[in-house]
Amino acid sequence: MPKGNYVDFKAVKTAVSMEQVLEHYGLLDQMKRSGDSLSGCCPIHGGSNPTQFRVSISKNCWNCFSECKHGGNVLGFIAKKENVSVHAAALKLIEWFNLPTADKPTEEEYEPQRKETPRTAAPTRQTSVPPPTVSKERAKPEDNTPNPPLKFRLEHLDGKHPYLTERGLTPETIVDFGLGHCAKGMMAGRIAIPIHNVEGQIVAYAGRWPGEPPDANTPKYKLPPGFRKSLELFNLDRAAKKQGPLILVEGFFDCIKLWQLGVKRVVALMGSTLSVAQAELIRKHTDSRSQVIVMLDEDDAGRAGREDIAVRLSPFAFVKVHVFGKEGMQPEHLSAAEVLDLRGGVP
Repeated sequence: MPKGNYVDFKAVKTAVSMEQVLEHYGLLDQMKRSGDSLSGCCPIHGGSNPTQFRVSISKNCWNCFSECKHGGNVLGFIAKKENVSVHAAALKLIEWFNLPTADKPTEEEYEPQRKETPRTAAPTRQTSVPPPTVSKERAKPEDNTPNPPLKFRLEHLDGKHPYLTERGLTPETIVDFGLGHCAKGMMAGRIAIPIHNVEGQIVAYAGRWPGEPPDANTPKYKLPPGFRKSLELFNLDRAAKKQGPLILVEGFFDCIKLWQLGVKRVVALMGSTLSVAQAELIRKHTDSRSQVIVMLDEDDAGRAGREDIAVRLSPFAFVKVHVFGKEGMQPEHLSAAEVLDLRGGVP
């Protein structure tokens, strides 16, 4: 048992794989292995459909497509199965797998797994699995030095670039968000997206390659060196002035499209994880009567991220998790009618 019940959540969930947890429960032999996936009946709600429960080995996350309509990481799985808190689930993992513990808490309670950090596939049951180890090195505190406002603005951006209309954006929305194709400089050849801090000052431009990048060395999105996206929530400068539930999405275009369809209190994480600084920004602009709707992409990373976010925001706001009915769905795919339903029928 950790001294003082302190838990390094990130270290604990990284140390233990879903395969090891399923083996601990005696469920691994009941799962069907296919490439990177395990599938079977849901061991949480006791289902009987052999395809309703799925585990991604490389991403170390799970999802139930049936009654649970939920997914997440190893901590979330144990919390659901044992009907305990995430903290209690972490303590169980530490006890079951004899994990090292820390005497004091880290700076962050825990940070969700990032999309861009793949896990190495866990050992199979054919060999004995030694107790995993956790580094005792403490996580570095997050750098909260504010992103400085830019002393310039990108000029002569082409707001009529066909990629913007392909994404379903109107000329008015393109102007409102200052979007446009950049012809020169660091963002040359990309759609420039201004990022403002909560005071409305531009602190960076993100660059989106218009369409699929030409090769593996060209990323879809580009951010300037030194910019810390973890300190900002895209569109918070506008959303903070609006009323109603706060909608939390992953991407720039999810946010922009929902804004265009009338959802004005919407912000983007610029990823599927929530930083400490972003959580604090949300806390400052909500209260115990506020509703936060977590609407991440319907994929493994989005499902894992939304569970972590809901746990972290629930102490100071009423949190609702939106689940899309189809794999791969994103907020920008919603129709005007579906957005109207989301807003409770208020035009």
